[in-house]
Amino acid sequence: MPSNQDFYEFLIERAKQLTDDWYNSLDKSNTSGVYSSSNPQVIETLKNQNFEFHGILCSIFIKERLEFEQDLDKWILSIAEDKEHIDTPNHHILKEFVRVREQYLGFLQEFKDRFPEEDGFDVFNEWWQLLIQSFDHAMVRFVEMQTAVVNKQLQAQQEVINELSSPVIKLNDQTALLPLVGNIEPTRAEYILESALEQCVEKGVSQLFIDLSGVVLIDTMVAHQLFNLMDALQLIGVKPILSGLRPEIAQTAVQLGLKFDNLTITSTLSQALNRL
Repeated sequence: MPSNQDFYEFLIERAKQLTDDWYNSLDKSNTSGVYSSSNPQVIETLKNQNFEFHGILCSIFIKERLEFEQDLDKWILSIAEDKEHIDTPNHHILKEFVRVREQYLGFLQEFKDRFPEEDGFDVFNEWWQLLIQSFDHAMVRFVEMQTAVVNKQLQAQQEVINELSSPVIKLNDQTALLPLVGNIEPTRAEYILESALEQCVEKGVSQLFIDLSGVVLIDTMVAHQLFNLMDALQLIGVKPILSGLRPEIAQTAVQLGLKFDNLTITSTLSQALNRL
């Protein structure tokens, strides 16, 4: 009766063949991303990644399950973080996992045919189940990890966008300008509140011009946040001067009962800057 070690050695000896057969059978006209690349460096990296996968996958037959999954997760994370794979639609990547799984099941049948006289149904069925479970694990973990990687990238990009879209620009030693442009939703409003206060303290600002002429529309929650910013600025010793307040935004503020008593307001930014 063949052992796990026997089957492992049978597979690992064919790892290079698995990679070559897999890549040569790729339908490059019916896929996209990394699989359709004509860049020799990308192709070589892709083949190396596939070959490395075989070395890890085959070890399921000789390693403890936990150790195997740790090794596999490291490989999956490297793929999830790989730019070429990030730029490849997930359904194409999962399709290739399935195609490679079929390669393994084919080799399992070939190995089984070597022992026609053996009554090894239980052993071969166990290996079949192990391969299916391993590939299922790999596909699920890939989707989980790549989703986490992409979400982290999107969050970092959003933080950069928020930072660039709410800059406190110093005009002189004591005065700065905060120009706000575009739609302001609650998350961005909260960021503006925190960022503006921090930047004013860091830059030693005592007077801040806040221009809303580029803001088309804000909802009641955002209007409340902006007025919270005015109050917070005064608490840290910064005088806010508001300009470009559109009628609809002013109406929203009035409906909320927000007070303009302690605020300096001008119609345009140029009028505000004339105070310098």
